[in-house]
Amino acid sequence: MSKQQLIIEEWNGSSSTKLFKTATITLSPSIQIQRSVNSFNHVWRRFFDAFVPEGFPDSVTPDYVSFQVWDSLQGLSTYIRTMLSTQALLSAIGVGEKSATIIGATFQWFLRDLTGMIGGILFTLYQGSNLDSNAKMWRLVADLMNDLGMLMDLLSPLFPSAFIFIVCLGSLSRSFTGVASGATRAALTQHFALQNNAADISAKEGSQETMATMIGMALGMLLAQITTENPLAIWFSFLSLTMFHMYANYKAVRCLALVSLNFERSSILLQHFIESGQGLNYGACFARLDHSKVIKDC
Repeated sequence: MSKQQLIIEEWNGSSSTKLFKTATITLSPSIQIQRSVNSFNHVWRRFFDAFVPEGFPDSVTPDYVSFQVWDSLQGLSTYIRTMLSTQALLSAIGVGEKSATIIGATFQWFLRDLTGMIGGILFTLYQGSNLDSNAKMWRLVADLMNDLGMLMDLLSPLFPSAFIFIVCLGSLSRSFTGVASGATRAALTQHFALQNNAADISAKEGSQETMATMIGMALGMLLAQITTENPLAIWFSFLSLTMFHMYANYKAVRCLALVSLNFERSSILLQHFIESGQGLNYGACFARLDHSKVIKDC
């Protein structure tokens, strides 16, 4: 009596449309295993899946990739500069100085954090309802305030008599950044999600930011080590990275093609209808609208 052949196939993929065969197991009568992909490709796919949403690229909008590239670059520059500003702040507080006291440094740090917390609450009170409809504008404002906060930290050692005021001003600026960037990120995540996968997009964005943070911190530590005791090199590095940070943020925002109406976009559509008697194609034209004009005819 002949034995029946048993075949088991192993498939892998992020969605039903992205499946690929990884192995075939044949039992007739001995077990034979045939690998369809090499181990390197399998590891690379698993690593790639940790940073992109499931079903990518069909599960996100076309502007997702370009925005994330520029966003990661601006984040990288931020973490590099953070090492420089933190080094200056710790020096101003008195780390490494024999005359510095623990209670004095703790009190200064407490005032700095307290100012930021109060500022975040007040900013949310007065501007929280505007962050959704003006996500692009507040995204730029958030990063500009973050730049100002790091600049205050870098300036703090130069003005010892005004140290508390300067670091509290920097903390206040960063508190605006925390509220605005978090709220606008939520709005942009909803924009990117095409398959009700906002949570997955948010999680993968967190992985991307973590990777950028680790690379930025490593580069920042190296840069801080190189520029130690050289104020000119520190300021040149900081200002150069700040200019790149602002440029990368501008490019990231310009990549976005939001399809939600706010006051400015409604005004553009209404003005075009009054002048021409024709409506703009809502879906096709929003990639070419900014807050003041139609960038390109539809």
